[in-house]
Amino acid sequence: MKFSPVNIKRQEFSRSVRGYDKDEVQAFLDKLADEFELLQKENDSLKKELEDARTKVSEFRKIEKNLQDTLLKAQESSSKSIESTKKQSSLMLKEAEIKASQILEKARENANEIRNAVINLREERNLIIANLKSIISSQAYLLEIKVEDTSEEIVEIEAPAQSKKIDLNIDEIVNKLL
Repeated sequence: MKFSPVNIKRQEFSRSVRGYDKDEVQAFLDKLADEFELLQKENDSLKKELEDARTKVSEFRKIEKNLQDTLLKAQESSSKSIESTKKQSSLMLKEAEIKASQILEKARENANEIRNAVINLREERNLIIANLKSIISSQAYLLEIKVEDTSEEIVEIEAPAQSKKIDLNIDEIVNKLL
């Protein structure tokens, strides 16, 4: 039989001649029933608290599992992101090195072209200067001949004057032209 405060209060005992005092037994049973009732209420309250605590623990475990899953996913995502960034930066670095190499090669080619052009221009300048000297020299020679012819005509007309030789510095003339 299951005990309850009501059962304890209603419990009746058989009578005997020399038994216990009925009022004393009843008072004890009432106190026992009251105490039992308090213990039962406390037990029910503790059971309810325990159930609430179990429910909260279950919820916390679900939250903990979700947080662990989220943390794991975040770590994986972070690792993938870092790895992707490393690969991307490595690729960008290689591309930059290739472009720098191409730029340097093109600069070398341009420098060689400019060097060759300068050399060609110097050769052309030297050729032009040589041609100018040749032209000036031939023109000076022609001028000298013309002056001599003119001097001879003047000498024949005037008196015996001495012919003057024209002194030309061809290098000086070329330098003035340049």
